[in-house]
Amino acid sequence: MERNYGWVIVAAGALITCVAMGAMFALPVYLTPIETDTGWSRAGISMAMTVAFIVMGVAGFGWGTLSDRIGARPVVMMAAGLLVAGLLIASRATDLLVFQLAYGGLCGAAAGGFFAPLMAATIGWFDKHRSLAVSLVSIGVGVAPMVVTPFAALLIESYGWRSAMTMIAVGALILLVPAGLLVRPAPATSAAGGGEAAAATASGGSPFAALKTPQFIVLATVFFLCCAAHSGPIFHTVSYAMICGAAPLAAASIYSVEGVSGLFGRLIFGVLADRLGVKRVLIAGLALQAVGIYSYIYVTQLTEFYMLAVVLGMAYGGVMPLYAVLARDYFGAHVMGTVLGAATMTSAIGMAFGPVGGGWLYDTFGTYHWLYIASAAVGIGAAAMALAFPPARKEGGGPEGVAQPI
Repeated sequence: MERNYGWVIVAAGALITCVAMGAMFALPVYLTPIETDTGWSRAGISMAMTVAFIVMGVAGFGWGTLSDRIGARPVVMMAAGLLVAGLLIASRATDLLVFQLAYGGLCGAAAGGFFAPLMAATIGWFDKHRSLAVSLVSIGVGVAPMVVTPFAALLIESYGWRSAMTMIAVGALILLVPAGLLVRPAPATSAAGGGEAAAATASGGSPFAALKTPQFIVLATVFFLCCAAHSGPIFHTVSYAMICGAAPLAAASIYSVEGVSGLFGRLIFGVLADRLGVKRVLIAGLALQAVGIYSYIYVTQLTEFYMLAVVLGMAYGGVMPLYAVLARDYFGAHVMGTVLGAATMTSAIGMAFGPVGGGWLYDTFGTYHWLYIASAAVGIGAAAMALAFPPARKEGGGPEGVAQPI
């Protein structure tokens, strides 16, 4: 039973990420009701989401480091409380600044407390099937927009946005607390290492020493370039499809196609990474992502947008969980939170460049073609940088104290 408990962690992690990220990313369905009820500008309300992205990235690093010291469970529980508090305060806010600070600041900080600690906890339980386990946890993020967002829309229609947000907060509390209690550290994960990086962290006497190693620099750079490459196309493709003649609702459905294909991508890439090696699958996925992004300049019909959304959704959805697996191949379990938190922060910075960069390119050149060309070039850079990953340590060849294979 002890050896199989890792799959309980996977199930709990998937539920937690689905509920937590879904609660925060549901803001678009609140937008019009909030504007109508309060008179706040759409830009002001949307700013809460921008604040949330920035805070989430920075807070993720702090939460990850804290989870290395006190464990994933306390961090998840504190983040859950912060999320619920942010939603409750935002639901009662009568001032726009209070709403931005509550929804963007508190909820954003809470969202940063789930990914790195949960991934670190999950990885500690697995030697075999590690890629699949991490991919299954990340499925919660992909499922969230399909579950929480429509549910929030239904509540808004029936009870109004304030009551709906309050109910989402209460529901999140009811689901997150029991799921968080299921999270526990893997047996015997003390100071387990991975090759040179683990030695570097041990000799440095601090988890932050891991952030100075070549392995982390390559990991963070690839993660940054990967997210910088796909964030612009994801954000602007609906607008581009409408320019090409697609109806607004049909254009918006491209996101749904990408989301569904991303779920399959996580599963397929996770299985392939366990069989063929994480590095090989990651490089192939990054190359596929770059090709898919570049192909947008030749797409004009809605069916073509759908077909490309399937390919691109599988590519970027499939590679995202693999960074956590690579990190565990190079670093000990005792610094996983710090490493993943810092890597996630760089990815959030990369995500921030895409939308504003794409908007600037369109305003400057009057076309989205340069966005896709530039993003594809960044994607190729990510794949090329990934070639610099050194060979991973052999399983079972490191120091004692790693979790037993599952």
